Amino acid sequence: MAKERLKPISLHQEMQRSYLEYAMSVIVGRALPDARDGLKPVQRRILFAMHELGLTPERPYRKCARVVGDVLGKYHPHGDQAVYDALVRQVQIFNSRYPILDGHGNFGSIDDDPPAAMRYTETRLAPISNDAILSEIDKETVDFSPNFDGSQQEPDVLPAQLPFLILNGSTGIAVGMATSIPPHNLNEVVEALIAIIKKPSLNEEKLLEIIPGPDFPTGGEILVSNGIKETYTKGRGSITMRGIARIEEINPGKGKHKRSGIIISELPYQLNKAGWIEKLADLVNNGKISGIADIRDESDRDGMRILVEVKRDSDPKKILDFLYQKTSLQSNFGAILLALVNGQPVQLTLRKLLNNFLEFRENTILLRSNYLLKNIKNREEIVEALIQATNNVRKVIELIENSKDTPEAKSNLIISLKINERQADGILGMPLKKITGLEKDSLKNELKDLKTKRAELELIINDKENLMKVMVKELKDLKKRFGSKRRTKLIEGGDALIAEKMANQRPNKELQRINALKELSKDSEIIIQSNNEIKIIPSLTIKKLKLKESDQERKDILPAKLIWPIKNEPKILAVSQEGKIGLLKWEFAGQKPGPLKQFLPAGLENDKIINLIPLTEIRDISIGLISTDGKFKRISINEISDISNRSTTILKLKDSIKLKSCILCKENSYLYIVSDIGRIIKIKITENDFPFMGKLAQGTNIIKLFPNENIVEALSFQEKKNKDLILITNKGSFVKHSTKEITISKKGALGIMGIHFKDNKTIKERVIDCFINNKHVFIKTDKDRYQRLKTDQIDNSSYRKENKLNIELNNDEFLKSTFSMKVPDKN
Repeated sequence: MAKERLKPISLHQEMQRSYLEYAMSVIVGRALPDARDGLKPVQRRILFAMHELGLTPERPYRKCARVVGDVLGKYHPHGDQAVYDALVRQVQIFNSRYPILDGHGNFGSIDDDPPAAMRYTETRLAPISNDAILSEIDKETVDFSPNFDGSQQEPDVLPAQLPFLILNGSTGIAVGMATSIPPHNLNEVVEALIAIIKKPSLNEEKLLEIIPGPDFPTGGEILVSNGIKETYTKGRGSITMRGIARIEEINPGKGKHKRSGIIISELPYQLNKAGWIEKLADLVNNGKISGIADIRDESDRDGMRILVEVKRDSDPKKILDFLYQKTSLQSNFGAILLALVNGQPVQLTLRKLLNNFLEFRENTILLRSNYLLKNIKNREEIVEALIQATNNVRKVIELIENSKDTPEAKSNLIISLKINERQADGILGMPLKKITGLEKDSLKNELKDLKTKRAELELIINDKENLMKVMVKELKDLKKRFGSKRRTKLIEGGDALIAEKMANQRPNKELQRINALKELSKDSEIIIQSNNEIKIIPSLTIKKLKLKESDQERKDILPAKLIWPIKNEPKILAVSQEGKIGLLKWEFAGQKPGPLKQFLPAGLENDKIINLIPLTEIRDISIGLISTDGKFKRISINEISDISNRSTTILKLKDSIKLKSCILCKENSYLYIVSDIGRIIKIKITENDFPFMGKLAQGTNIIKLFPNENIVEALSFQEKKNKDLILITNKGSFVKHSTKEITISKKGALGIMGIHFKDNKTIKERVIDCFINNKHVFIKTDKDRYQRLKTDQIDNSSYRKENKLNIELNNDEFLKSTFSMKVPDKN
């Protein structure tokens, strides 16, 4: 037995590699649809297998087990139940707006009844999939690749003539991402495509007028709100759906009084009818809702009908409002327009989704036209040869009779008639009936038709305008054949109705915030004092209190860390050392001032806050993060543009590692990192060296720390004007450096020493802070004494030159902290 060879490998690297391979396999190969044909791999394989089996709409149904078997054996080596589930969803009329498979048998119901086993159910292609997805697959319109074992060829994408990604929608959960695309109306989508073709610069507002919202197969209502606009313009949003209900008088029978009843005829998309009725009954039985006498499901073949019988002394309108507010009769569809574009997951806007399909369809028509042109040219050659043969029948017959075999006959025809080998084969295969007078005329007419078609195809291939006209004509034909009226109604004023439901479910924090802002005077400013107390004070009072100044012995008036006007309703970002951020709820400080902790969003209450950053509307800005282990990363400001009432993690930290600093930085600005031993690292921030990373990335190593060395602070700014960097130590020494004179370093470099320490046996001297020259800088000692630092009076110094503060420190006293007050830039 041969001796085994074992190679030791890193478990960490192997797990990282294997998990990445698994993640990409799930993202690309299973969970996400392709933006071109709107299909996931299993759906595409089911359609192709059925096409190969010849299960066209006019042919008899075939057992689903046969289809599943072909898909498993030839293209999709996964579980049979997974394939059958995918097949069933493509049949269900309550799941797909335009089902691409036609089923016969029990394929489940809106009550969540399971479908029958695959050995009982039967299926075939629906007309829309046969004509609008698979009709061009044999015309060299798409690429084919070997299947899992190399025994078959399967298409990489199907030549869809309609954007099924948005027509039927899609849902899927991959690794670290998910897609949830709602279905839409074919008529509206086709009109939008034609509008873009005719006017590529069509603005978003016009596009949203054509496609005002999704069109669900189960009907219902959509509340027109800002969520729909966000879905279409940002690729992610919340769409509020409602069931359709009406109030009627019902007659319970002889001897009984008439009652009001709520009739529900349509439910929100993907809401389980039986499950909703059961939950409503639980609410009634538990006493959470009163006034309901009975609940009956009276649905039949004619449609859905759920009767909620109301007691005589109850108001049916109030009960219906309760059903909308407290049950799933009004619910949200969380839309995420995520699909694969060039093999990569991309969050698409409505415009990008439609443009992506149009590019694909343009290429498909071009490939189809080239294929048809090639065949027409070949047939044209044969027809010309047949006409030449019919005009020289005697000569042809004599040549064939005098030849001893077929190869000699072919050779004689090529030489005598001056034709090519393919034309000679056509003549040899010509039946005798072709030499009749009628057949001669038929060949001439065919040649004429071929030349006309050839000219048309060449025009399509060589002229994009003609190609687009063909696309528009085909889209209109498909709309005429498969289009249908909108099923889902659009209800205006949705934002107010959504807010009403939220107000009844839980405190409406946005409404509370708006009311708190209304109570504040616009001529006020946010004050965050050095002890982290938050107040909102009139601007005039701030001047009287002299919060931007401080006497070293006074403790009753504390200097401020941040003073910011509220007239533009600033967003102030709170950053914790645990790598989390959230928006400070400063609006409520006007009602009752208090500690910083009181105004932090959920998730930050128990964290140490290291930065408070007022966000301003600045383009090309990003957020820079540096951790205590010397790693730095940038994330786009767009990553936190939709931050809500809760905190969110922006940096994944290992055990014992903390976030040290969070800064705003611009492209081509400079990053300064200062350590407690006085080292200064200056690095230029560029996209190549520091590309944007995801929220959970850890960043790249930017500074290698010595033992017992710690990062003090990080700063970033552009050096359009010369600025001064000031370092201050716990013993009151400080130095001031011109930033332009500091050498630019590379990642991992040592940088420069920015300060020289003298030996001190009582307290080890260390840098405790650094800042850019700012007239509002304060220091605090461990005895709670404050002093304003007048940075403009300090001379620039070398790292060996020592400067002292005006404050006299006792032997046992040292500087505890410093802070540079944040105020709006007047420039």
